[in-house]
Amino acid sequence: MKSADKKGVVDVLCIGHACWDLNFSVDRHPEEDEKTIARTFSACGGGPAANAAVAAARLGVRAAFAGYLGEGTYGDLHLTEFSRDGVDTTLLVRGSRPTPLSISLIKPDGKRALVNYRGETLPLAEKRTDCSALRPGVMLFDGHEPHISRSWLAMAESSGIPTVLDAGSLHEGTRHLCTRVTHLVASSKFAASVSGEQDPQRSLGCLAEMAPVAVITMGADGLLWQRGAARGRLPAFPVKAVDTTGAGDTFHGAYAAGLAMGMPFDRLLRFASAAAALCCSVHGARRGIPTLEQTKSYLQKVN
Repeated sequence: MKSADKKGVVDVLCIGHACWDLNFSVDRHPEEDEKTIARTFSACGGGPAANAAVAAARLGVRAAFAGYLGEGTYGDLHLTEFSRDGVDTTLLVRGSRPTPLSISLIKPDGKRALVNYRGETLPLAEKRTDCSALRPGVMLFDGHEPHISRSWLAMAESSGIPTVLDAGSLHEGTRHLCTRVTHLVASSKFAASVSGEQDPQRSLGCLAEMAPVAVITMGADGLLWQRGAARGRLPAFPVKAVDTTGAGDTFHGAYAAGLAMGMPFDRLLRFASAAAALCCSVHGARRGIPTLEQTKSYLQKVN
C-alpha cells in the first residue's frame, strides 16, 4: 500500500482511538457468576479510527492515523500491524500510559459483548499533533480524541476538506463534531440518542439537519441515507456473519476511501457496505478487513 509521499500528502487521515483487541468465540454470552469456555481466541489491533485507517489502506488509498499508543507490548504489536498495512504513523503519539484494551465475546451468530479498558490513558492534548505535518484529502473522526480533532476540523473547514464522523455513540467528542462534519455516518444507537426518535426515518431527518450528508447504518437491516433533499435505503449484502466486530469501522474506512477515490455516492455506499459485509465473515475485526480486490470481486458476485 502507498504511504504518504515526500510532501506529506495522504488520501485519508483517521483521527481517534486505537486499542488492542482480545477476541473470544463463545457458544453464548455467560450469565452472572457463570464460567464460559472459549472455542477460539485471536488478538489484533482495534479501535474505530485505527481500523478505519487499515481499511482505507487495504482498499488502495494512502491512509494515516492520528492518535495514541502506549510504549509497551500491545502498542508495539499494533504499530507493527500499521506498518504491515502501510498506514502512515507520522501523527501517532506514544507514551508511558497503557494502550487501551478491548475484550470481545463473540457468539456463533456474530453478535458480541464488549469490555473496553483505558485505565489512566487520557485523550491527547490539542497541540499534540502537528496539523502542518500531513495534507489529507479526506478526514475521518471517531470522536475519541476530542481535543486534537478540534484542530484538524478547523483545518478541514478552512481548506474545504471533506470530513466524515464515525458516530457510534453519543459522547463529548461526537456531540461536538456531529454538526460540523460534511458526512455524518451514524449508528442507529447514535441516531436515536441525538434525535430522541426511535423511528430511523425520523432520526434520519434530524441528522440531515446537522450535516449535508447523513447515513444511518443498521447492521443486517442495511442503511438509510439523505443527501440534500434526496434520501434512500440500501439493504445489507448477504453474508454469513461469524463476527460483527469491526464491521462498522470497516464501513467508515471504506466510505472515506470511496470519497478520496471520487466515487459517485450510490457506488460509494455499495462499496462501503460490501467491505463491511466481508469483515463480518471472519473472526477478529482486523483480520476480517478486506482488500480492494476482495471487495471488487464480492461486488461482482452480488450485482
